[in-house]
Formats: sequence, C-alpha cells, structure tokens
Amino acid sequence: MPRVTEDHLAARRRQILDGARRCFAQYGYESATVRRLEQTIGLSRGAIFHHFRDKDTLFFELAREDAERMAEVASKEGLIQVMRDLLAAPEQFDWLTTRLEIARKLRNDPGFRQGWAERSAELSDATTERLRRQKQAGRLRADVPSNVVHTYLDLVLDGLVARLATGDDPNTLRAVLDLVEASVRSSD
Repeated sequence: MPRVTEDHLAARRRQILDGARRCFAQYGYESATVRRLEQTIGLSRGAIFHHFRDKDTLFFELAREDAERMAEVASKEGLIQVMRDLLAAPEQFDWLTTRLEIARKLRNDPGFRQGWAERSAELSDATTERLRRQKQAGRLRADVPSNVVHTYLDLVLDGLVARLATGDDPNTLRAVLDLVEASVRSSD
C-alpha cells in the first residue's frame, strides 16, 4: 500500500476546508448537511471525517483560520480595518453570514458556545491589546472604558456581517465605518 505524503494530507485538508467554506456560505451552518458537504467538497464522508471529527470541528477550524487572519490585522491595524477588509473582499468572508445562525446556536447549545468562545478568543485578545495600545498612545477616547469600545466594535462587526448578507450598499457601509472610527478616536 503506497504511503501518503504530508503534502498530500495537507492538500486534502485544504480541499476539505475550502469546500466546507463554500458549503457553509451557500447553505448556512444548519443546512450544510453531511451529504451537501460531500457534494460540495467532492469527497466521501469517510475522507472528510478522517481529517475532522465532525461538522462542528470542521466549522470551528474555519472559524479559527478566519479569527487568526482577522486577529493579525486587528493587532496591527485595528478591528475597524478588519471590517474594511470585509467590505473590500466580502467573497473571502461570505461564510461568515452563517453568524446569524450561530447566534441562535450560541444561545441554545452550551457545547457549541464553549467551542465558539475558544475559537474566537484570538480575535478578541488581539482587539483588546490593540485598544490598550491605542488608548495608551492617546488615539482612543479616554472617557469610554476599553471594554465598552470593544463591545461596541464587536456589535458593529456583527451588524456589518448581517448587512453584507442582505446586500447593503458597500459605499454606505464604508461611510458608516468612517463614522464608527471617528466615534472612538480621541478628539485631541
């Protein structure tokens, strides 16, 4: 029996993740059934779940990848830049529209809630650290606690995702982000 190389395993894993991202974007989390995952990815459930324990694990890996990418941007340029990136290339983040469904699962499924919190902690930590540095440098409003600014920006991010999902005008959304950015900046 031929031995499978690490490169082949990595390519297969990437194929699964890319296909799953398309499937979640097209059908949403709940409707991305195993059969639909198989069809979209082009592999059997055995091949898919050889690499990922279950649908949640597969979904959480996508969330981890995106959180890692967004955390890198948030750390260097801030959460508002993450949102600007979403507007500039929404097709790269289209599966995030499933966050509307995720909100329901977060309320009703403690196991899912714990897994989601663990996977989204990196972005939250990067944002917290960026806000701390911005406040220290005098670029962030001093009259509002950082945790309130952080929650405000998280709410804006969730709203932006929802608005992108419904097809709002990107120019209007960019203007909203300009307003949001101005609202958290120091007036000094």
